[in-house]
Amino acid sequence: MTDPTSTAPLTAPEGSAREREIVEARVIVTSPGRNFVTLKIVTRSGVYGVGDATLNGRELAVASYLQDHVVPNLIGRDAGRIEDAWQFLHRGAYWRRGPVTMTAIAAVDVALWDILGKMAGLPLYRLLGGRSREGALVYGHANGRDIDEASDAVGRFIEQGFLAVRAQCGVPGVKKAYGISSGKAYEPAESELPAETVWNTPRYLETAPKLFERLRADHGNQVELLHDVHHRLTPIEAARLARDLEPYRLFWLEDATPAENQQAFELIRQHSVTALAVGEVFNSIWDCKHLIERQLIDYIRTTIVHGGGISHVRRLADFAALYQVRTGFHGATDLSPVTMGAALHFDTWVPNFGIQEYMFHTEETDAVFPHDYVLRDGRLHVGDTPGHGVDIDEALAAKHPYAPKQLPIARLEDGAMWDW
Repeated sequence: MTDPTSTAPLTAPEGSAREREIVEARVIVTSPGRNFVTLKIVTRSGVYGVGDATLNGRELAVASYLQDHVVPNLIGRDAGRIEDAWQFLHRGAYWRRGPVTMTAIAAVDVALWDILGKMAGLPLYRLLGGRSREGALVYGHANGRDIDEASDAVGRFIEQGFLAVRAQCGVPGVKKAYGISSGKAYEPAESELPAETVWNTPRYLETAPKLFERLRADHGNQVELLHDVHHRLTPIEAARLARDLEPYRLFWLEDATPAENQQAFELIRQHSVTALAVGEVFNSIWDCKHLIERQLIDYIRTTIVHGGGISHVRRLADFAALYQVRTGFHGATDLSPVTMGAALHFDTWVPNFGIQEYMFHTEETDAVFPHDYVLRDGRLHVGDTPGHGVDIDEALAAKHPYAPKQLPIARLEDGAMWDW
């Protein structure tokens, strides 16, 4: 029993400052089916943490930022001073924000939270404040070359136990329509130089409502349906689509128009009550400040790996909660299982959770990144492993060398560049 009169300091559960001292930080680039960048931070005590630093199509830019500029600043720091490290890397960089910088900061932040959890002997969700729910609702990706195939794919996801499904289908006359995988997992970064695709907005606006009319007829109203426009419409075109989709009660319409101009969403809101989601390309709370304050969106999709890590996204989620905006994190396969693990701990805790995107990683990826989260009855459940519950097998990672890949680009039929 501790002497209540003693003035001796108690041993902190996360160890002493010397035990928490960072003695090594290394960047691991691997490609088990697709490219991933991982940061591994090691303390003097031998406890280590891992963070995801993957930026699809620009992976080596983040790897260099980390290796050349961030890692030298980590050696000798106290791994327990997570907030100070975040402020140092963000405010101390002068050239702030942007996807490369914020992805690098996220890798450090998540690795430090992982270390803290391991040293405290607690899973990450308990460090954040404990459970708000037992499991995180997820949605899968169903697609087809036409409406028939897409409806069949939605049915297969429902049979697997999914409660929510994102649906995409081909557009007549449009080759390589977004989200269509031709029978295998969708991975758009498929070539060393960007593949060129062609886009036709009028044909798409004619096809999308027909898709969801069919899906409701085939699968009823119980399944939640989502759709991703992928930034391809002008604000008034997006408003028209959102209005046309109202009868089919979408869970959300995602990235209906580019959001660099946040006020563009005011036009959509004027014409439709379809729920709107946006933000997977955001990397700062400032990217969505107007959208949230004016309640122009219903779900914020900024992901931990591109949004500066848990420390920054936690502030963003708290801000969104003031306006009844819920989280809906990006979760495609361009994020490693490290980000998925961290996101699920966040989802388990965050009060204003909405939904979590989930695409199955390849068996090769799962082998390189062993993890303790599991899919059950349409929800993902985290384990109680201290930290975020995801590791990296470095020996296996070394067997999968980097393979240059870039995301596609889109042009209109007259050759003009468009948003992919």
